[in-house]
Amino acid sequence: MKSKKNIIWLILFVAGTVWILMKRNEGTYHSNNGLIFGTIYNITYQYTDDLQMEIEAELKRFDGSLSPFNQQSIISRVNRNEEIMVDSFFQVCFDKAVEVSKATNGAFDITVAPLANAWGFGFKKGVFPDSAKVDSLLEITGYEKAWLKKGMIEKSDLRVQLSCSAIAKGYAVDVVANYLNSKGVKNYLVDIGGEIVAKGRNSRDGLWRIGINKPVDDSLSVNQEIQTILEVTDIGMATSGNYRNFYYKGGQKYAHTIDPRTGYPVQHTILSSTVIAEDCMTADAYATAFMVMGLEEAEAFTKSHSNIDAYFIYSDENGAFKSYFTPGMAKYIVKMN
Repeated sequence: MKSKKNIIWLILFVAGTVWILMKRNEGTYHSNNGLIFGTIYNITYQYTDDLQMEIEAELKRFDGSLSPFNQQSIISRVNRNEEIMVDSFFQVCFDKAVEVSKATNGAFDITVAPLANAWGFGFKKGVFPDSAKVDSLLEITGYEKAWLKKGMIEKSDLRVQLSCSAIAKGYAVDVVANYLNSKGVKNYLVDIGGEIVAKGRNSRDGLWRIGINKPVDDSLSVNQEIQTILEVTDIGMATSGNYRNFYYKGGQKYAHTIDPRTGYPVQHTILSSTVIAEDCMTADAYATAFMVMGLEEAEAFTKSHSNIDAYFIYSDENGAFKSYFTPGMAKYIVKMN
């Protein structure tokens, strides 16, 4: 009996030693942070070396493809109607945008750029538009008005402008995650401006804990009050909200989410839309689409698309915060305020 116990303890000791050695071989946890695309990135990963320089090089390549603020980027040149072959970054992003646009009946649309600019939320600052201006811009809005052909963008009207701001940040997170995967990294959290990919475990061998902020008007991004805490792994996650990018004119609040179907900023009760999907690019696009749809339409959409999980924070008739989340989202929630 004693020898049997000794054998069991020996097996446990060997297994524990092997586990420790395996963890050491995977390296220590590194934390890289900085500024990119006008926002903050925080990347935590377990690896033998610090990869910050390589990660930033990958993000710089990405910026050269999809940043509308980079005048030499591919998307800027497309918007200037220059003849240019798109790269793989651009093609993947464009194809996903078309896919989500079709699925949401145009609630998501990367040709919304002229409208966003006119309302003061794009890469160019416009003058507050009247209804005639909005109607004229709707004539050049619609995802069917731009398409890829033989590696180049063609347009039905040269005034059509593209903006990937509602999807590119999520895609950039995927790009970093894919780079880490290529290096054999098994445990990481990539966060660019609140868009996230989580894989494996954190440094305490637990799931990654992510907070969803309360959607309090906060144009300076100083409020960090948490509404809900999630524990996640092996997912992409993105949040869209109208509580940080907005302005008031004539006593009316105008938020940055533009409905490409009407041409006007949305006035729905949804304040924040958090989406979990297989990749961050998909989550990012749907988070924006749900803000455009409004609570009723977005809730109906999630019920018919079980591969998309969502958490909506909205205001009731008294202005109090309420929440709705899909059944699939419930398994990630560990705390709600």
